[in-house]
Amino acid sequence: MKNVKLGKLWDELHSSYWFIPTLMAVAAIALAFTMLTLDRTGKAEINYWWSYTGGADGARSLLGSVAGSMVSVCATAFSITIVALQLAASSFGPRLLRNFMQDTGNQIVLGTFIGTFIYCLLVLRTIHGEGDGYSLFVPQLSVTGGTLLAIISIGVLIYFIHHASTIIQASYVIQNVSTDLDSVIERLFPQKIGRGKPEQDVTSSIPVSFEEEACPIRASGTGYLQAIDDEELINIACKYNLLVRLATRPGKFVVKGSDLVMVFPEERVNAKLVKQINDAFILGRERNEQQDIEFPIDQLVEIAMRALSPGINDPFTATRCIDRLNAGLCHLVQRDFPSPYRYDKNNKLRVIAQGPTFPELVDRAFNQIRRYGKSDAAVVNHLLDAIATIATYTNNNKYCAILQHHAEMILQDSCEALSQEQDRKDLQERYYTIIKALECNSAIKNCD
Repeated sequence: MKNVKLGKLWDELHSSYWFIPTLMAVAAIALAFTMLTLDRTGKAEINYWWSYTGGADGARSLLGSVAGSMVSVCATAFSITIVALQLAASSFGPRLLRNFMQDTGNQIVLGTFIGTFIYCLLVLRTIHGEGDGYSLFVPQLSVTGGTLLAIISIGVLIYFIHHASTIIQASYVIQNVSTDLDSVIERLFPQKIGRGKPEQDVTSSIPVSFEEEACPIRASGTGYLQAIDDEELINIACKYNLLVRLATRPGKFVVKGSDLVMVFPEERVNAKLVKQINDAFILGRERNEQQDIEFPIDQLVEIAMRALSPGINDPFTATRCIDRLNAGLCHLVQRDFPSPYRYDKNNKLRVIAQGPTFPELVDRAFNQIRRYGKSDAAVVNHLLDAIATIATYTNNNKYCAILQHHAEMILQDSCEALSQEQDRKDLQERYYTIIKALECNSAIKNCD
């Protein structure tokens, strides 16, 4: 990644409810002063049917009504947003709140109402009538602008009502998480950290005494590892002529004092190096999908598990999550998993960074859903159909073996949990169909 720290900053700003409204409030202030300047200089005299041509009292009344209504509407919109967040937390899990906080539509709605309110206040204070002790000043262009902003705010309110009822729907939430999964696959596979090299040459690149003499560098803070500045890490390794092996990866929880990396040779380690390496590891209060492909997978699994809980009992939502996991894994099996061994420009091994493997990702996607949904025929059949679909996208023998193993576990668990004989027969037929497909793919691979 070109600039991990800027990406982390943008992610924090994008997840806040103050950043975009603040920008829009500043834009409203600038617009108000610009319009008032044009009114004072007389360079923007207007006399059209749609422009304001009334007196000072009418302008005060108009802008006062708009400003007052914006405060009321903003409070109502904020209340609706809080209710939507509560519904999301109870239905989809508290970890999904971050997706709602990132919703740009809600932030723009809030910014529009606040910006209109501020604009009206700034213009309202400049209006003077003949009996006010000041020279008569009615900023016609500015008052007209306030009217147009009020009309725009009505349109935004209509959009907000529609949007608020849409974003709490299960299909919308699941699709957004699936989009995040596709994005992180595009971003991380293959991941560029230095230059890759055929793995058969790795043995000669790792010092024999690495395991005994490597020095651990420990974390200076506590939190979830959100991202690693890979370019900075490999630059540090080159600068100090080091071999660095990561002891953790993005998405894992790091405790202060736990190992971040193992560094060889030990004699080059000093306080400055420890600080530089710690600065390359970005910790936060919660996980994100910046470099963690397991995070969106876990979100889809969490939605499915909540849907399968006895209190909700909604297998249709669970099957939608399985469909999205299916699509993500079909996308993933077509990508090359990056080598953990990374070399500098001189073909010298600098960083060993073991990322998630395909078996680990399939386990995270299917295991918990299989355990929670083993007694629901629709869910287990959907799991088997997903495995069959993924198998059509790969000819890799290892991947096919992993998929077959999961199909066997689904069959074993569900045959014990399903009470109806017909359901068990349907399940077995699906299983045998998948086995044939996997064997066919393996045969194709062997022929190739």
